Amino acid sequence: MNYLHRAALPALGAAILFGASTPFAKQLIGEGFSAFSPFLLAGLLYLGSGSGLSMIRLIRDRGWKSSGLPRQEWPWLLGAITFGGVVGPLLLMVGLTHTAAATTSLFLNLESVLTAVLAWVAFREQTDRRIVFGMLLIVLGGVVLAWSGSESATSVIGPLALVGACMAWAIDNNLTRKVSASDALFIAGSKGLVAGCVNIVLGVSLGAAFPSAGHISAAMVIGFFGYGLSLVLFVLALRGLGTARTGAYFSTAPFVGAALSIAMLGEPTSFAFWLATGLMAAGVWLHLTERHVHEHQHTSLNHGHKHRNDEHHQHNHDFEWDGVEPHSHEHQHTEIRHSHGHFPDIHHRHAHR
Repeated sequence: MNYLHRAALPALGAAILFGASTPFAKQLIGEGFSAFSPFLLAGLLYLGSGSGLSMIRLIRDRGWKSSGLPRQEWPWLLGAITFGGVVGPLLLMVGLTHTAAATTSLFLNLESVLTAVLAWVAFREQTDRRIVFGMLLIVLGGVVLAWSGSESATSVIGPLALVGACMAWAIDNNLTRKVSASDALFIAGSKGLVAGCVNIVLGVSLGAAFPSAGHISAAMVIGFFGYGLSLVLFVLALRGLGTARTGAYFSTAPFVGAALSIAMLGEPTSFAFWLATGLMAAGVWLHLTERHVHEHQHTSLNHGHKHRNDEHHQHNHDFEWDGVEPHSHEHQHTEIRHSHGHFPDIHHRHAHR
């Protein structure tokens, strides 16, 4: 299994966990969460994520340790927390209250499109016609869902909120890419704790009442798996795939959510639903089967992250290394020119003619 295949596994794992969280979160709405509860539910989801990941990090490090995040990367992380941890989940909860879970799950495929557009336009990530065509199919599927006239959406508020959530997460994904070489547990845990506290305070200040202990526990467990562990895997995938490609793999999440929604909640489907499913599936397939190979130049680079001593990591160690792979330390990359299959990961952010 090569490096690119290894990088795809955490992206697909993140998609499965997040996709499965949507129908479970939908079940909580209307059961234990009432007025202004989208704030409160979003807060509990992320608080479950942050507290669980922080506990894992404490156990892993045998106590509290510095994050090691470089000073210049803190603004990127804070921006990612704001858009991905506060704005995004809030809009998702609003969308869920006005839209059926199966339709919501497929609609969220637009996140990968907006993520890719920002990556290409604002962050100059490489693309080609195959990727663009795949994204167009996903967009077309979203349009079918939004304008099908299906009873799945009770008002225009639902689709608009879902589009807003997708845009917020697209911004988050591109900002997180800037810090993806750092500790994934710290990045995801910090987002969960800050976003959880902010949303809970907003919900309570607007009059939301806490549900039963059982509903609180359920929300936090869903958040730990669907938002916490999913985000950790997503950050790991960003290192190996780049933002647009990771978003494409992650766009399989709505299909997981849609399948569970139909199976668990017995939600009806329509011709428009299955047409959108086919269009989005075709777009995702084009992304998953992409191959990108050409001769390229690596410039000198100094950074730190978990790695193996592969063709991109041929360096000496200034400490006694026990030979365990993978391992993590700050290391220097020298200039090299070669050709192989790759994506715009943390080592392949070069320009294309």
